[in-house]
Amino acid sequence: MQILLVSTYEMGRQPFGLASPAAWLRAAGHDVTQADVSVTPMPSHAVETAGLIAFFLPMHTATRLFLRLVDRIRGVNPRAHLCAYGLYAPLNERLLRGAGVGTILGGEFESGLCDLARRLSANALAPGPKLPLISTGRQKFLVPDRKGLPPLGAYAQLVVPDGTRRVGYTEASRGCKHFCRHCPVVPVYRGLFRIVQSDIVLEDIRRQIAAGAAHITFGDPDFFNGPGHAIPIVEALHQEWPWLSYDVTIKVSHLLKHRDLLPILKRTNCAFVTSAIESLDDAVLAKLDKGHTRADFLGIVAITRAIGLPLAPTFIPFHPWTTIEDYRTFLRTLLELDLSTQITPIQLAIRLLIPEGSLLLELPEVRNLAGLFDPQALYYPWRNPDLALDTLCAKIQETIKHEEKRRTPRAEIFRQIWELAQTGEFPDLPLASRATIPYLTEPWYC
Repeated sequence: MQILLVSTYEMGRQPFGLASPAAWLRAAGHDVTQADVSVTPMPSHAVETAGLIAFFLPMHTATRLFLRLVDRIRGVNPRAHLCAYGLYAPLNERLLRGAGVGTILGGEFESGLCDLARRLSANALAPGPKLPLISTGRQKFLVPDRKGLPPLGAYAQLVVPDGTRRVGYTEASRGCKHFCRHCPVVPVYRGLFRIVQSDIVLEDIRRQIAAGAAHITFGDPDFFNGPGHAIPIVEALHQEWPWLSYDVTIKVSHLLKHRDLLPILKRTNCAFVTSAIESLDDAVLAKLDKGHTRADFLGIVAITRAIGLPLAPTFIPFHPWTTIEDYRTFLRTLLELDLSTQITPIQLAIRLLIPEGSLLLELPEVRNLAGLFDPQALYYPWRNPDLALDTLCAKIQETIKHEEKRRTPRAEIFRQIWELAQTGEFPDLPLASRATIPYLTEPWYC
């Protein structure tokens, strides 16, 4: 069978979510085309001839872009069976069905895609047990097959003091043990996480290094969900390629619990650790069920600095509980901690997203605040009780967009945001004109 796998967007990464199922489907004898339309045009011949067109929807933006694309795809090939898979597929089941999607697969999707292709090839989609909407069963992975994907140079690069490095991307695990209310992983995995076998991870990295990668981003929702799995991988990585750098994402609570492992990350050339801090207010952190406090965050800043392991915190500064004084305190704290130019400017303007299936809707105060689901924007709209905060957020977002186009230094963007928030007289402190730690040219955010 001719199969087209499509990624609309994955934060400037060569998509593991195409390469992994491509390996499974090709091993089963199917003719697979991989299309990442975030960097290359849609292959028209592959659209016309495919019997199965499967869209990878790992995030909100990817799903919105799919909705702009799907009618055109159906117009070109109305006979193809459409499938949507990835985190945001089951969360938006009703909307995707209405867009003509016949099969939706969430969680561990490779085996489901193979079952679907087998049934379509045999013209036997209806008979037999229905494919599960969400599967979290353990899988024995295959080495991702990246043949046909754009080269690594087409994706985000790592910026370091002496230039840039080509970046590869892989996943050592999926899912998460935790239940942060705002996280899209939680409604799908419900506290489970699944590993990709270490030999598969290392061979995937080996092939990307052969293709020019000098840095690897691990896309695991939390690299320390299973430190007994993660640490041997980076140890082996460093032993084989001591010059290679990498980055990971780890919760504050895991950084504290496994602080004894942080020197290993430093020693094995971890360029930075992303950690979703979200808020510096303990009451808000409790509402989000983040599992850490403001004091925990301050502690991990001190710990990582003491060992020289760069920390890249991310935030959601605008949410229903934000007050203007909260936001000003947030800016002051970043300045006091010397983080104002260490985080990407967009982290100063992120607004809480409430997608379909969000556990935030379990909170009565959120249900009372949220409007009807917006099928175009793919979220439940909300307003801050102080409408001036919504106006401020919009102004800050526009400022960041404008100034980044002009390549304005981060220090100056931060100063402008400080003034927009009327935070007071800007301290006479020296600010770095550029980021002081390595960073990716496509910002990470959730």
